[in-house]
Amino acid sequence: MTFGRFVRKFVTNPLSVLGLLLLLGFVAMAIAAPFLAPPQGERAKREPYRIPRDGFAAEPLPPNGEHRFGTTEGQYDIYYGVVWGTRTAFKVGIICTSITLVIGLIVGSIAAYYGGWVDEVLMRIVEIFQAFPFLLAAITLSAVLQARLGRGLITGMLALIAFGWTGYSRLIRGDILTVKQRDYVLAARAVGVKNSRILIKHILPNAMFPTMVVASMRIADYVLSFAGLSFLGLGTEIGYADWGQMISFARNWIPSLADYWYILVYPGMAIVLFVLAWNLVGDAFRDILDPRLQGSR
Repeated sequence: MTFGRFVRKFVTNPLSVLGLLLLLGFVAMAIAAPFLAPPQGERAKREPYRIPRDGFAAEPLPPNGEHRFGTTEGQYDIYYGVVWGTRTAFKVGIICTSITLVIGLIVGSIAAYYGGWVDEVLMRIVEIFQAFPFLLAAITLSAVLQARLGRGLITGMLALIAFGWTGYSRLIRGDILTVKQRDYVLAARAVGVKNSRILIKHILPNAMFPTMVVASMRIADYVLSFAGLSFLGLGTEIGYADWGQMISFARNWIPSLADYWYILVYPGMAIVLFVLAWNLVGDAFRDILDPRLQGSR
């Protein structure tokens, strides 16, 4: 499929255009964060992800001229947390997806191409990891890592990465098992091309499109899972600009959310729209690139 045809198919789908516009809006917010919510003071400029606070009072304050979205308990500025939390979301989603994708591609490619006992050993390892529910396993590992490394962005990301690569490995393995039997691969073997060159140059470029589509949708999953870890106190440290932690500040005010709705609504809407944007774009990629869907139309 040519690039021009891909663009035409993409823009003719209203939902995919909506997803792209939402995504571009978050990209613009992340880039413009220092201008939309400028850090105040030298320490804040060194640590821009640290949410400024206006005192230490427990009761949240509603939106006003000084705090556009209001403040949480502990007087953390919600607007600042939502704006800079966009950068945290992109950081978590892209880094976790990139690392798990690379690990999954390596494991799945080696297992599918060499087969035999190599395939058996690697797939049994994958099944061991998949035996644990993903989020529950991430919560457990994050708690263990937090005791060793302390609370922070890295511990939550490591927990998600440790259990997030298995789906890619099984998906790419299935695609490679099909591609490696095609004539151009057999011809390359017949003329003595090295296995590593066949795998990297001839097989992977023709087998990884379904995996890339899944990866585009997994970005939203990682952001949502990391928000869950932060809500439980297993993600970023207190006061770090992260949407999940912003929502965790509303836990003590759930019975009074009619009065303190702003604590939950603004970071909650940021998560919902961010996840929706990636899912819409991922669905569009799947509909355009999946030959089975194209053949059914």
